[in-house]
Amino acid sequence: MRRNMTGPMSANEPRPEAVDIAPEWSPASWRQRVALQQPSYPDAGRLEAVRAELSRLPPLVTSWEILALKRQLAEAQEGRRFLLQGGDCAESFDDCESGLISNRLKVLLQMSLVLVHGLRMPVVRVGRFAGQYAKPRSADTETRDGVSLPSYRGDLINAAAFTAEARTPDPRRMIEGHARSAMTMNFVRALIDGGFADLHHPEYWDLAWVRHSPLAQEYQRLVDAIGDAVRFMETLAGEAIHNLNRVEFYTSHEALLLHYEECLTRQVPRQWGWFNLSTHFPWIGMRTADADGAHVEYLRGVRNPVAVKIGPSVTPDQLLRLIDVLNPADEPGRLTLIHRMGREKIGTALPRLLEAVRREGRRVLWVADPMHGNTESTGSGYKTRRFENIRGELEDAFDIHAAAGTRLGGVHLELTGEDVTECLGGARELTEADLGRAYRSSVDPRLNYEQSMELAMLIVRKRMGSGSPLRSAPSAGSADP
Repeated sequence: MRRNMTGPMSANEPRPEAVDIAPEWSPASWRQRVALQQPSYPDAGRLEAVRAELSRLPPLVTSWEILALKRQLAEAQEGRRFLLQGGDCAESFDDCESGLISNRLKVLLQMSLVLVHGLRMPVVRVGRFAGQYAKPRSADTETRDGVSLPSYRGDLINAAAFTAEARTPDPRRMIEGHARSAMTMNFVRALIDGGFADLHHPEYWDLAWVRHSPLAQEYQRLVDAIGDAVRFMETLAGEAIHNLNRVEFYTSHEALLLHYEECLTRQVPRQWGWFNLSTHFPWIGMRTADADGAHVEYLRGVRNPVAVKIGPSVTPDQLLRLIDVLNPADEPGRLTLIHRMGREKIGTALPRLLEAVRREGRRVLWVADPMHGNTESTGSGYKTRRFENIRGELEDAFDIHAAAGTRLGGVHLELTGEDVTECLGGARELTEADLGRAYRSSVDPRLNYEQSMELAMLIVRKRMGSGSPLRSAPSAGSADP
């Protein structure tokens, strides 16, 4: 049964109806459902000891940050913000180092600057990091030379080396994952609070390896134009514009390992309900999006904004049922639907879903993931994606939403700030011969800097109907970043 509730609630306002938003729910109620993509831990006692320890550790994010993000996502639903969500396909513990983290942040900041300048609206910045340590797999085991071992499910669960010891799921890795996530968040917060994201100094965001890129030169022209506008406004005001010296940044990860998510689900003072305090923005992957499954059961009870990946096999009835379970109160900012159809299927699969949700009048944020439906393998064994297919699906997504009378309010990308060669095509026209030069991903191929910036510029062209994203500098009344 669909219910509509009108009027936003303040963060601290009691909600008498809150008890029936997630009836008969607890952070552990997922255990009564079928839980897919979960590891089989060989020592139940050790698992329970780790769970008890993890439940006592400090949270990674705060409830007020979560509620602030939900408000911003509600504005994105209304077309007053745009969501940029990006980062690694899967983090590794070894990649928790300052250079990799800051480069990833630099790319997202540069992309968001292009979007703010071109779209004339604020951008919601959400990183796929500080917790993206678990990955779903197509099979429980992997076989090499006649030897079968558990599949590598991400550093939160086991190790990538093909040995029995490495592949055996180890619950202590949840403690390590919490620590690495905390270190990542601490560094990102320190960078932002220390002025790393200051619009007065966008040169802090430069990546040395792309100084001679044609896209970097075009981006520098944009930076110069914005710098001139900022200096002009400050000259008129007679003082510095201080709200340009920092940005808000949020984290996200796939809520896959339910033991981990449960242990970091807490109640907080002066707030009703439960919060997943491992991340601001958890999502459910396509493999675990069964409305009757454990992952949906878990996420229906937390107050975080949540997202679901939607593939081409999802029917309108299945999608509407998911919406009913995850957002029965039709709360603004609560539910994001991330469609990942593939370039060949988006034209037939997406319109029927848009029409069903529009017809029911449900409030959701539509976001495009043009990455996951376009994965393929080369003859040499590399898992890759063609930039022309990524770009094509994104362009089609904008056109399909426009035709349906709906709004594409964000993009979800797998990207890195490193000089990788994992996706074919793009500004440097990478070929299959280039893949071996710098293919570093252990799971899925990622966009590099130039490919990421090219997509940011494409988004501006499609949203604004302009031939070039690098238009005139923002006026004094334009949206802040």
